[in-house]
Amino acid sequence: HVLGYLQDFLFTPARARTEIKLLSGGERNRVLLAKLFAKPANLIVLDEPTNDLDAETLEMLEARLVEYQGTLLVVSHDREFLNNVVSSTIVFEETQEGPPAINEYVGGYDDWLKIYTARQKAQPNESSDSSPRPANTPASEPPKTQPAKPRKLSFKEQKELERLPGQIEQIEAKISVIHEQMAQPEFYQKSGAELAGAQNALSELQSQLETAYARWEELEAV
Repeated sequence: HVLGYLQDFLFTPARARTEIKLLSGGERNRVLLAKLFAKPANLIVLDEPTNDLDAETLEMLEARLVEYQGTLLVVSHDREFLNNVVSSTIVFEETQEGPPAINEYVGGYDDWLKIYTARQKAQPNESSDSSPRPANTPASEPPKTQPAKPRKLSFKEQKELERLPGQIEQIEAKISVIHEQMAQPEFYQKSGAELAGAQNALSELQSQLETAYARWEELEAV
């Protein structure tokens, strides 16, 4: 029902019946977002979507985008928003010669910044003028970082942590099925290609399981 849908966008039933012209600026932004997500799409493009959003609307938008199953292309100067939402970052970086390079990095802004800082430390003998840097960063100074804050899970990481137990259970179930198949005498009457395929599948699942457990421990430690 439309009223139930609008409640997901922080509208009470009474407020949802209010004429658009009587809504506040923040409420109008939420109406636009509600209209956006009501349309089926496998690609969403957002240009500075956090501008003029209040804290509640921003949190709601982040939650929607993290759960979105399609492709999201977003341009934003809100570093915390990028850290919470995106899975990869496209950066325009200056080069020693020629036009800026366009490079893609896994993770959000802070993940790129770690790579950039490590790269700068690995080139101590080169001047700052010749070192790779974002195209919009002054040559005379490195990127400025915010004062250190206590680390806490982002909304995206919290959702990931909640999903991990179920993912681990599914992987373990698949491994158990393969082990049961391998325990049957007739299993080894299959062709060499089939046996190799089963062993490769088992190895891949075990690798996924180890990665999932490691990620679980990493998030639990925050």
